[in-house]
This record gives sequence, structure tokens and C-alpha cells, in this order.
Amino acid sequence: MVLSRCVAVFAALFAALLISVPATAQQAEKRIALVVGNGAYEGAPIATAANDAGLIAQTLQAAGFDVVGARDLDEDALRKALRDFLDKAAASGPDTVAFVYLAGYGLQLEGETFFAPADARIATAVDVPVSALRVSDYIKRLSTVPLKARFVVLDAARANPFVKTGDPLAGGLALVEAEPGSLIAYNAAPGTVAPPETGAYGAYAQALVEMIREGGLQPAALFDRVRLRVSETTGGAAMPWDDSKIEVPFVFFERNADAPAPAQAEQIATLRDRPLREIGARDAYSVAVERDTLQGYQDFLGAYPDDPMAKRVRAIVAARREATTWRRALSSGTQDAYWSYLSRYPRGPHAADARRRLARLSAPPRPPEAFTALSFDLPPPPPEEESYFDRQVVAFDDPAYALPPPPPACWHPAPPISWTSRRRPRGRVVRPPRPPLRAGSGLCERARLYRRAAGQRHLPEHPQQGGDQRDQPARHRAAARTFGGGPHRRCRRSRSGGSRPSGGAAALPVAPRRPSRRRSQRRRPSPRPPHPAAGCPRRKTERSPHRPPAPRGGRPRPESFARAEAGGEHAPIR
Repeated sequence: MVLSRCVAVFAALFAALLISVPATAQQAEKRIALVVGNGAYEGAPIATAANDAGLIAQTLQAAGFDVVGARDLDEDALRKALRDFLDKAAASGPDTVAFVYLAGYGLQLEGETFFAPADARIATAVDVPVSALRVSDYIKRLSTVPLKARFVVLDAARANPFVKTGDPLAGGLALVEAEPGSLIAYNAAPGTVAPPETGAYGAYAQALVEMIREGGLQPAALFDRVRLRVSETTGGAAMPWDDSKIEVPFVFFERNADAPAPAQAEQIATLRDRPLREIGARDAYSVAVERDTLQGYQDFLGAYPDDPMAKRVRAIVAARREATTWRRALSSGTQDAYWSYLSRYPRGPHAADARRRLARLSAPPRPPEAFTALSFDLPPPPPEEESYFDRQVVAFDDPAYALPPPPPACWHPAPPISWTSRRRPRGRVVRPPRPPLRAGSGLCERARLYRRAAGQRHLPEHPQQGGDQRDQPARHRAAARTFGGGPHRRCRRSRSGGSRPSGGAAALPVAPRRPSRRRSQRRRPSPRPPHPAAGCPRRKTERSPHRPPAPRGGRPRPESFARAEAGGEHAPIR
């Protein structure tokens, strides 16, 4: 009997151990991150870079990442930070998830993306490889480390403030292809730049944090929603890009089973498989942005060529087609490939890069009459796309791609209501309250005299209630004593406890009267000069024998008080 119980206990423990294996494996997953925000550039600072890096670092720490954060790193410090992170990733094991976020200025030169340190001094294109860091070198080394997943996020597609002389650089960041198990994301599509930020945080960083904290999203779906959110918040002025090759399941935060899915995501999921012609233009645009493919954008243009967003979609298609053509020309690496690019885009963003490559091959910069043209598996750009490359940088906040202004609001006056069409209201009619009683209206004769003696000062209420005479100036209190302690003592009162003002208005509230004191308990008033406006003869009053009267309001005592103390003509009665 005892042996059977022991066997049952060991069986239960073994089953619990088997059940806990997935949880232990989940806990064994290690997460590391490097977050850098460079914003203190000389002559062209970025106000949001450090804030965006701090926001990303806090979110990754909440997701269980071991975060190494830094800001405004110079060239040596930036290289050291990247080398140390690569060594840390190599020592973490195959169950590690690595995340790299760089915010600052990114540059594109001959198909390579460079990240500028805070102390970058770049005057010409030759200075770019010397003063900036080539991102592809670190991405390739990170891809060789056996890791579970790798994220490289570059929030650096901004207008280039460095190169001022010589051949210009292509705008934005270079189009690349992610390695297996990796994800590369830009804050703007390759070959384009994001608009300047106006707030404390960038639109891309805020959208990325929002989608990470939403929970339950796989990497590809997460960055698709980031693209949708940025396009929505910026009105299409910024269009992020990503390329994901992460196949293993991974989420930053677990999502509760009963948590509702976002309404926009559910709506787009239901419309994703439907033809774009069967849905509205706005929904079709959202589906095209969520797909983020050249064919998806062309399907939108075929369905809605005259939509206000069509001009911006054509700019996206032109930039994506040009970037893909240049990427395939680089992959070929022959003079025929570069001549083929120049024949298609003689004023393209990478025309200067193609001429540099041809100079290294000792080939003429202009394509000859007879050469082997490459098709690049892409049709040549239509004539209307040539206008998009009159400038070296494609920015979707350009006025050329702006949406048309909304129609002016027309406000028409409401039609008059005839008296014959009005109906008598049913039930009890609630009328608006009467206006408040103006101070001083409906006063008795005694109160009017009090007001005249007070110097025509506006009283906040009927002197019947009196207010607090201690808050009034000294001349008002003197006038009140001259007329027997204030008009409220002799005003005629109604039996309901208030005075009845003239004009049929409601009775004013009356403060409760103090209980009367005995004559022996009453405080004798101090001698004060009568108010000159009262017109009453000077009265003899008694003063306290203990102390002389103090001046009121910081004013010097009247001369009559001084003579009274000296026993002069106005000596007090004893």
C-alpha cells in the first residue's frame, strides 16, 4: 500500500516536471538590446533622438530585455558600443534575442547605409566612409552569431545636413535584404526621408512602442501595424519600411486571451483578400500600405487613379522601383548594369553612385550607343515618374504630393420659425430665473443716506444685511456709527425676516441678528471723528481710559485726538 502511494507521488512529480518544460524554456530565453540616440550634431541637432531612444529603452526593459543605452556618442564610443554588443550577443547563447535601435542621421553611399556619430565632420562624399559607421558590417557579423532572432531598427532616414559640395548623396537609407532569422526596419522607405518632427517624440518611435506594448504580435505583423499607424498619424507624409525573415514565433509581450483586437486591424484583415475595386478608396489605401509591395501599390493606382492619395502612391512606386533597380544593378556589378541604370534614370538619386562605380571600372560615365541593356525584371519607369527625380531626395511631405485642401465649410442660417407653426408646450413650463438684483436697488431712505455718507461706494449687497462692516474702510464705519450703527438697525423688516424692496422683486436675505447684550456688557466705542459727508454736528464720546485710540489704516491720528489727550478743547467727559 505504501509502495503504491510512493509510485503515485513520483508519477505526479514527473508529470509536473514534463508540463513545466515549456515554461522553463521560455524563461531560458535571453533578451539583450542596444539603444543609441544621437541628437547633438553640430549645426543640425535632432531634438527627438534622445527622447525616442529613452522611450524605446524603457519599453524593452519592461519586455525583459537587458538594455544598454547611450546618447550622443562620438565615433570611438559608438564603435566600441557596437563591438561590445556583438561580443555580448556571441556569449549569450543560441536562445538569445538581440535588438538594436539607432536614432540619428543615416547616410546612403553606393548602396550602403552609414550611421553618423555625434561628432561627424562630413563635407563631401569621400568623408562618409571615414567619419561614419557602415551599418552593413555590423549586421553581417550579427547574422553570423547563432541567435534566436535579430532586430535592427534604424530611426535615421532624415534629410542629409552634411554634404554641401561635390556630387550629392542619394536620400534616405539603402534598400537591403534581411538575413535569415533577422529583421531590418527603417523609419522611412528606402530612398525617402521622414519629415521633421515637431513634438517631443518622433512618430515612428511612438508607433513602435505602442505596437510592442499591445502584445501578442509576431514581428512581421507588428511592423506592418507600425507602418499603418505612422502613415495614419502623419497623413501619409512618412512611410516606414521593414524586411522580416524571422520564422520562429516570438512576441515582446503576451496578450490576454480575452483582450479585444484593435478595430482597424480586424477591419484590414477582413479586407486583405478582397479585390481593391470592391472596397472604398481609403480602405484600399490602408490595405496597400499594409502589404507594402510594389504590386500592391500598382493595384491601388489601377483601381483609383484619380484619388487624392494617388499622387503620393505614385511617388512611393517611383521611389521603390528606382531603389530596386539600383539594388539589382549593384548585385550585377558590371558596367552594362550601371549603364542600364543611367539609361533609365539619368537624373536618378543614384546617378552619381553609378558614375563613381563606372570610374572604378575605367568605363565612360555615359552609356554608349551599343551595350547589353539589362531589364532587372522590372518594366522601365513611365514618363510621369521622371518628375519625381528632379530632386535628389524624395520626401512625401513635399507640397507636390500634398493632399488637396478640404472644401470650405458653408454655414447657412436656419430658416425662420413662423408663429403659426409653433406649438404650445405640454406640461409644466420652466421659465428662466430672474436676473440678480442690482446692488443698491430697492433701498430704504435710511440705506440711501448711508450710501451717500459712504462716498457712493458700490456695495456688494443691500446694507440691510450689512455685510461685514469690519471689512469696510474706516470712513464707512464712521458713517455707520454716525447714523446709529448702520441702517440695518432701523430698516423696516417683514415678518418673514427680510426687507421688501420696491419694484416687486424678491425679498433679499437677511442675516440673523445677534442676541442683545446687557448694557454693562456692551463695548464702549472709541472716539472717532465723524464722517465729513454726514453733515452731523460733532458729538462728544467717551474713550477707554486704558489706552489711547490707535490710528486706523496706518494713517496719522487726527489733530483733535492729540488735543483731546492733552486735555484741550475736546477733552473727553469723565
